[in-house]
Amino acid sequence: MTKIDRTPEKADFDHVTDWVFDLDNTLYPHHVNLFAQIDRNMTAYVAALLQMEREEARKLQKQYYLEHGTTLQGLMIHHGIDPNDFLEKAHAIDYSALMPQPELGQAIKALPGRKFIFTNGSVKHAEMTAGALGILEHFDDIFDIVAADYVPKPAQATYDKFAALKRVDTGKAAMFEDLPRNLTVPKALGMQTVLLVPRNLEETVVEWWEKTSGEEDHIDFVTDDLAAFLGKVTRSG
Repeated sequence: MTKIDRTPEKADFDHVTDWVFDLDNTLYPHHVNLFAQIDRNMTAYVAALLQMEREEARKLQKQYYLEHGTTLQGLMIHHGIDPNDFLEKAHAIDYSALMPQPELGQAIKALPGRKFIFTNGSVKHAEMTAGALGILEHFDDIFDIVAADYVPKPAQATYDKFAALKRVDTGKAAMFEDLPRNLTVPKALGMQTVLLVPRNLEETVVEWWEKTSGEEDHIDFVTDDLAAFLGKVTRSG
């Protein structure tokens, strides 16, 4: 049975005392497309900063993302920008597309142990997002790009800093992410790893699976419904 086919059981997560969640496209479904607003803001920032046409700016933005993990990191390295100014402008978005998710809130609340948001975004963005979803109160803390010294996931040093700062025993932790590459280090650190994919699950997973070229050993589970997945993890019996 492949990881795709496996239904999570409580026993798979009985050892977990720290639950670590990415933010964008993880705590809310991919189809909400909140990140599209941030993406447009980043393109506009690059265009204004470097006096580029939008398409040229977008190409450079994506180049920096691929080379450095975030557009911000690339801009800091190559152009010495103020990261706080960038984060403020990038996250100046409309959060009204997010609806309260009481079922997800209850599922997170029911998890035994501590719960963290671990994001390449800012604390403010995480608070606004989780607040709009009605789940912010269920988290113990937020580790953001500022706390990471602006070094984004998937850098090993960032996971190490998170674990050290929050005193997380990675052998007793689970990580939920929407980007496969961001789960490689957590798996190596001993975390249980869960990949969030867009719906429709079957069609999406098959497409993603084909693109991994068999290098999927760092993914323990795949799901398109976080609330339902967590419900299965915490159910008794």
